[in-house]
Amino acid sequence: MGRQNGLPILWSNGMPKPAEVTTGRRFQLVLKRALDVTLTVGALLFLLPLLIIVAMCIRITSDGPVLFRQVREGYRGQRFVAYKFRTMWMEMADPSGVSQTLQGDSRVTPLGRFLRRTSIDELPQLFNVLNGDMSLVGPRPHVPGMRAAKRCYRELVPYYDARLEMLPGLTGWAQANGLRGPTDDAQKAKARIDHDIAYVQNFSLWLDAKILVMTVVREFITGTGH
Repeated sequence: MGRQNGLPILWSNGMPKPAEVTTGRRFQLVLKRALDVTLTVGALLFLLPLLIIVAMCIRITSDGPVLFRQVREGYRGQRFVAYKFRTMWMEMADPSGVSQTLQGDSRVTPLGRFLRRTSIDELPQLFNVLNGDMSLVGPRPHVPGMRAAKRCYRELVPYYDARLEMLPGLTGWAQANGLRGPTDDAQKAKARIDHDIAYVQNFSLWLDAKILVMTVVREFITGTGH
């Protein structure tokens, strides 16, 4: 047994054990979806003025669409289109996501730097939550063929697909504990997957609430998430 910031991972023959599907877990997953919809509708109504202002600023400061659409891997590898506010110059954007954004990346607009630093660029993914492609909390959705430390993630971490046993989220256990940004370090990239799997195995509504609070504190109060 290993631990990822306090959450245990159960292993069998070098692979993480699948989460036990109990009646209690099924019931919590149903409640999780209901809470996702309820909280997301409330968040969208509350954030609507901000979303409109950001959209207007993007249109004024650079040519191209307000939203950036990118194919991501979701539950059990199913692909869906994820939405973000566009943060790059249109002619330099990479829809595939294979070329990761680095610190000081010249492809990012001045406004885009602010949106990324504050995570405001991720807010349109609330619509993905409403669509049922994502949850508020879960492993972050990766692009197909995601690379880490110059290798395919699935080559670096053989049990990578175990993280796909729950809907991807706007935030997750890895992000709440500071594991975000470029995956150019193999050890940190593996730790991110291990945190995702720890979440899948230990899922509960209480853990979701804890992750949401940790994310808000890290991103918007202490600023340590950037």
